[in-house]
Amino acid sequence: MPRYHGSKGIIRMSTTGSANTAVMAGSTWSLDKSTDKADVTSFGDLNKVSVQGLPSVKGTISAFFDSTDTTMLTASESSTGTQLVLYPSSEMATVYHYGPAWIDYKISVDVNGAIKIDGSFEANGSWRHQP
Repeated sequence: MPRYHGSKGIIRMSTTGSANTAVMAGSTWSLDKSTDKADVTSFGDLNKVSVQGLPSVKGTISAFFDSTDTTMLTASESSTGTQLVLYPSSEMATVYHYGPAWIDYKISVDVNGAIKIDGSFEANGSWRHQP
């Protein structure tokens, strides 16, 4: 099975419902699909027992500041949410996670480093993945 380097990851967004665009200078993304677990341990069980609930879809996105790209800022100001598409690598154009999300936006300016845009997201609808 091939392995891939993360340097070719892609973050794409659409705040208008039309074609999504790549976030310029994107540098990292993470996706967390942890599920809720409810304790159902009862008398006589030899250990704790849980049942699994729905996954929570959330994560982080980061980019270096680019004054010509306001995609993440616009997404964070959207009252209807944003369509977000996350590709692990451009070498696997058919492998991605996608869905509607609420975007939070943070900019960091450091005298000793590059200006960074950090965001977090949470699903505001059903998420899917390909394949």
